[in-house]
Amino acid sequence: MVWAMSSVTTSPPAAGPDPFAEARLGPLRLRNRIVKAATFEGMTRGGLVSDALIEYVTRPARGGVGMTTLAYCAVATEGRTYRHQIWMRPEAVPGLRRLSDAVHAEGAAACLQLGHAGWFANPRAGGAPAVAPSRVFSPYGMGFPHAADPEDLARLRRAYADAARLAVESGFDCLEIHMGHGYLLSQFLSPYTNRRRDEYGGSLENRARFPREVARAVRDAVPAGVAVTAKLNMEDGFARGLSLDDGIEVARLLDADGTLDALQLTVGFTGKTPMYLMRGDVPIAAMVAAERSALRRLGMRLLAPSIIKPYPFEEAFLLPAARRVRAAVQMPLMLLGGITRIATVRAAMAEGFEFVAMARALLFDPDLVHHARTAAADESGCNHCNLCMTTMERGSTRCVLLDVTP
Repeated sequence: MVWAMSSVTTSPPAAGPDPFAEARLGPLRLRNRIVKAATFEGMTRGGLVSDALIEYVTRPARGGVGMTTLAYCAVATEGRTYRHQIWMRPEAVPGLRRLSDAVHAEGAAACLQLGHAGWFANPRAGGAPAVAPSRVFSPYGMGFPHAADPEDLARLRRAYADAARLAVESGFDCLEIHMGHGYLLSQFLSPYTNRRRDEYGGSLENRARFPREVARAVRDAVPAGVAVTAKLNMEDGFARGLSLDDGIEVARLLDADGTLDALQLTVGFTGKTPMYLMRGDVPIAAMVAAERSALRRLGMRLLAPSIIKPYPFEEAFLLPAARRVRAAVQMPLMLLGGITRIATVRAAMAEGFEFVAMARALLFDPDLVHHARTAAADESGCNHCNLCMTTMERGSTRCVLLDVTP
């Protein structure tokens, strides 16, 4: 049984709630417990919603998931890593409304991920200097970001709140605050990027202060009928980063605050351990070929083999760490990390995880939920080659194993 690879016991798990039955996510009622996780799409020319993006986000909803997530909408222009990423402003609302309407027409809830790249934002893409917890050199921005001062922190809190209001105006049912993968809020949590000596740095409680303030600002900005969740790093995956013990404590603090309806548990730091989240093959040659900048292609050829460390794939590879969070908090949790089999989804329910989030498995087979309901298939054919990562730069994130874009 695949589940046993990530389990300390080989005995079958006890029965849990039916993953295909309706479930509560805060104020929302989802038709099932399977969530399409946020995956950057590369379909937002001009930073606006395209027809291709609507189809991409809606396709898993048509395939039966309970909720589908639009990835990475920057809360401010300087929070972008790519020039064509969506950033939340009034001009984006009509397209976002078309997208949420399309998702609702398929019977699923629509979630929008709010993010800010902080340390590794691209100043040329965002049109403004990068801002981060501390002035730590960024190889992505090729420079030192501006260390956020009190005025910056107040502006960023407002930016998250304003972006949340625009998302609600656009018809989204749920907002996911990105606190993982080395983005801005994750940078505050990580001692690697947070070298501050004020009340926002030093101790874990201080490092968690700004992410908690943002969660409160978003919660206060939206109506009671909108769910608010966070994608939270359990650990960064390197020695000077956020440890698992600290990640568990951050989850406890957020649980005690009562500002969030669920946590989606993740790991990895884009600037240091990008494959710690993905696991599986590392397609360096294809990544280099997909890079449009000649300078960055050269840098990747020289440095990527030594910097991008591979991690073997194992289904439900985040389960051991997630179990520790599950034991520490009362709030609902979404298990993420290489889940490709419906048997694994059921086992996660039995272990106390209220939801399961899937990404690559649904990229390969967006109809996986429908297939499982009808016994046509109980697992995705994703082979974890990770070549889907290389398609982002080409304007259409897709599974290269398929003949057509999902």
